[in-house]
Amino acid sequence: MGISLRYWDDCASPQDLEAMWEVPEVRSEWLGAGEEKEHKVHLSRDPDGQPYLTQTEMRAVAEIVSSRHFHSQIDPVMICAVAELESDRQLLVTHCDHKSKERTLGLMQLQPKTAEWLVRELGYRSYVTGGNTDLLFHPFVNVYFGAAYIEWLSNFQDQKKSEEFIVRAYKGGTKKATHKSTLPYWKRYLSVKESLPCRKSVDDGPDRIAPVLAHTLVTTSENSGGGQYTFWDSRTSPEDMEEMWNHHVVQKEWHKSKQKRGKVHFAHDEKKRPYLSRVELKGVADIIVFKYFSTKGIKPALLCALSEMVSFRFVNGFGERPGLMGIDYSTAFWLYLELGYRAYTLESVDDLNKPFMSMYFGAAYVAWLSKYEGRERSSEFVLRAYMVGPKNVNNEENGKLRLQYEEIYSKYDDDSKKNHDNCAIM
Repeated sequence: MGISLRYWDDCASPQDLEAMWEVPEVRSEWLGAGEEKEHKVHLSRDPDGQPYLTQTEMRAVAEIVSSRHFHSQIDPVMICAVAELESDRQLLVTHCDHKSKERTLGLMQLQPKTAEWLVRELGYRSYVTGGNTDLLFHPFVNVYFGAAYIEWLSNFQDQKKSEEFIVRAYKGGTKKATHKSTLPYWKRYLSVKESLPCRKSVDDGPDRIAPVLAHTLVTTSENSGGGQYTFWDSRTSPEDMEEMWNHHVVQKEWHKSKQKRGKVHFAHDEKKRPYLSRVELKGVADIIVFKYFSTKGIKPALLCALSEMVSFRFVNGFGERPGLMGIDYSTAFWLYLELGYRAYTLESVDDLNKPFMSMYFGAAYVAWLSKYEGRERSSEFVLRAYMVGPKNVNNEENGKLRLQYEEIYSKYDDDSKKNHDNCAIM
């Protein structure tokens, strides 16, 4: 395949690119990654060098397309879930059906002939490929035709169809919408849809959305329909688990809650989302700092406070930011590949939902920010830059952010309790 995409500017019109910049979550993510408004915006790339959309970008494209072309009648969440299943948000994915020999392309895995039919027969002409199938690798074009096909399916044979019919027909065609062959796809869709991050901003604050953080376990069984337990041991290496068991305070808490070696449960909130207790979070931070950052002047309490602010200690992160420390894959991969932070091998986005991995790359990012552009940076700069990116630091908002930080920091650091007015983040 000859097509190669490096920048958003290569695959989005100026109008579409401007619309992306106007989405607050996208703007924050791009500025935090070092992008600038008047310059080309880099596409994220996976370890194989293939371009993909972040979940923030995917959600924005879906919402813009739905609002602009479908009067917001097509659910952006459905679009995002289908894109996750079809392409894992990779722009240049192609597949070939073994029977029909037809190729499917891009985010929504469209057949070129389907796009042509939507244009020719149904009048979907906001984007016209003109026979140039390479345009179907462009996110807005691909999502537009995917949404158009969803709209057609939703009113198939002039009857309003259910979500299940639409999704299963999208996978196997209208004749297989009720066939057993498409049922697994529907079940995977529901699982993916449930796991997609919501659009609530972390600025809503912990008092509004944080769960009751008592270190108790949900009582539903692992095999019940209500969800499954998530074990520390499945997200943590044996070496790091041993370090946690050797951490006196963690060990005391785990013994008290009757945890057993080899099968330590994460605590869950009422929505069955796994999270770390403050004792566990401090334990992870203590171990990471002691092993890898003892000469960097980073305090474990700093990492704990940042974690509470960006993820509320949820293992899988909160909102658009993955993992405990909210470090996105492109940033972590850059720290890993370019700056040599390789104590942990970063292989996929899922790795950032592992507590020690997220904490490690969060600490690495703090270390980099503290020497941003080759000079020592103030604690105020590091705090704000971690939250919004070093190129988007806004000193006018520091006061509120600082107060929030200090309140959380004091819960983790004994020294700050004694001298709260002078607590330092580094």
